[in-house]
Amino acid sequence: MAKKQKTCEFKTEVQQLLHLIVNSLYSNKEIFVRELVSNASDAIDKAKFKEQTEPELYKDDNDYHIRLTADSKKKIFTIEDNGIGMTYDEVNDNIGTIAQSGTKAFMEALEKSKSEKTLSPDLIGQFGVGFYSAFIVASKIILTTKAAGAEMGVKWTSDGKGSYTIEEVKKESRGTKIVLELKDPEEGGQDFTQEYTLRHIIKKHSDFVQYPIIMNVQKTVPIPENELIKDKDGKTIGESTRTKQEDETLNSMKAIWSRGKEDVTEDEYEEFYKHISHNWDKPLAHIHKRFEGVTEYDVLMFLPSKAPFDMFQANRKHGMQLYCKRVFIMDDCKELLPEYFGFVQGVVDAPDLNLNVSREILQEDRFVRSIRKNLVKQIFSILEGLEKENYIEFYEEFGKAIKAGIPTDFDNKEKIASLLRYKTTKSDGKYISLDEYIENMKDDQKEIYFITGAEMTSLANSPLLEALKEKDYEVLLMVDPVDEWVVQSLTEYKEKKLKSAEKGDLDVNKVDDKQKDEYSALLKFIKEKLGDKVKGVEVSSRLKDSVSCLSADDFAMSSYMEKILKASGQAAPNQKRTMEVNITHPVIEKIKTIFESDTNNPVIQDYSDLLFDLAVVSEGGKVENPSKFSKLVGDLMVNAI
Repeated sequence: MAKKQKTCEFKTEVQQLLHLIVNSLYSNKEIFVRELVSNASDAIDKAKFKEQTEPELYKDDNDYHIRLTADSKKKIFTIEDNGIGMTYDEVNDNIGTIAQSGTKAFMEALEKSKSEKTLSPDLIGQFGVGFYSAFIVASKIILTTKAAGAEMGVKWTSDGKGSYTIEEVKKESRGTKIVLELKDPEEGGQDFTQEYTLRHIIKKHSDFVQYPIIMNVQKTVPIPENELIKDKDGKTIGESTRTKQEDETLNSMKAIWSRGKEDVTEDEYEEFYKHISHNWDKPLAHIHKRFEGVTEYDVLMFLPSKAPFDMFQANRKHGMQLYCKRVFIMDDCKELLPEYFGFVQGVVDAPDLNLNVSREILQEDRFVRSIRKNLVKQIFSILEGLEKENYIEFYEEFGKAIKAGIPTDFDNKEKIASLLRYKTTKSDGKYISLDEYIENMKDDQKEIYFITGAEMTSLANSPLLEALKEKDYEVLLMVDPVDEWVVQSLTEYKEKKLKSAEKGDLDVNKVDDKQKDEYSALLKFIKEKLGDKVKGVEVSSRLKDSVSCLSADDFAMSSYMEKILKASGQAAPNQKRTMEVNITHPVIEKIKTIFESDTNNPVIQDYSDLLFDLAVVSEGGKVENPSKFSKLVGDLMVNAI
């Protein structure tokens, strides 16, 4: 059978991306070693996991390790592992098409940081392009790999400029070998063929990797006694030592989570976080704890400081990894933490778990449920203890994820609610907690008021809030789409009910019944003119300065929720809202005068439409007939000037 072989052109955006990686990370060149070691470690993790179910494929080569080789004369750096390896299709999918899901987001992130002279290295990890960081130092990359049980190996070659070649080749052993043909080092720059350079990088970034990182090094050893050259008096003359080449393990391989907290430095925590998260930003905080009792397990978790680009993508992986006696079982372990804490990165090592445990078994396992409960408790404790400024920075990155826990985790709803932060009509652009809101409530205020919408400025100036502002009541301004689901589930907090400013009777001002009667005929007439546009037309208890607004019933869908559903292509219920009018406004008084003198005056129809359009515009909506709206406003301006 003919061997598969093809040469492919990189897509335009991929060429741009490679160019940016190569030319923007010049001050962080050693990043490529750490990324390639991390990838090799992941490949061995997968092989060890597969070995549990298919031991026959691994029995001849289960001495897992990562080998580095450097040739200063030929300017070549090589890294090789005996991990899971890749098939032809896997190489084509995973290597040939470079970060296919993240390319667009990666380019957008680069666009935002154009003012920076160097690209932040954390983007490399965030967008899954770690392998390509090797092009920072390499003029050519040759990757040769073979999957367990495969007959043929696969070779991928590229200079990172315009194209790559992929072909089937013979390869004896399982695993992956990556050969970098290095560029000339810059003056004063690092030489990645030098032993001391590689020792330093491995110690700094990969000391804790649990598989031996081996390099054949030159060592000075004593010459055996029987080989020494001695004089007639028995004294050694000449050399007593000589150099020899032998393998040395460069990393300690100490599982950082199994060590005592007092034995781990902050730098070691930071590097381990970067290793498991494939990220280069510093973690915000970490949790390192051994749980003891009927069962024992070690936990090391990190709260990231920056949200990954794919945090809200459906195929995003959770950050928790599960081990048993330091043997990798699985990553993306959703059973260890709820979805709203899926951004937490870390490791759980549970010796009492079965190595062959499946995800289905984990879901039903009481021990795992106990672990999950304890992990969640620890995360809440850390978040609650953060300094206010640090927490706000964290919340701006991960607040949306935490909010998603309100409708999904009934047991912890109150705790999650205590972590929520919102800007308000009185907070001067700063975030406050629900507890702070309650503390600031007026003596006569009974409820927590909120309003939802897409834009902060329009919400803060919404006519729906005028009566509440007059009473000096604070209103939470909710601008995240997920807030709509939050308020549906969080109906009260610490015995204070949450009340929408756009729904039902706010019960803050009473409308004079006599005035209502005076305007009832006009409002009925306006309702007839507007027809199905509105459910009804009523005297407003909300408005103080504006002339009209739209409100909904207590249990109706908010206008923002309608927009969210329509924008996502879902069918929204055809619900009508009530138009409220401010009968103390001069405009309404004049319309009433016209109505009482001539009920057939066509201008009343125009004014009815204009009142409705003004209510729509005030909430950030779009009028049905912009041309007519513009003409009516223009006519009014002419008459007023």
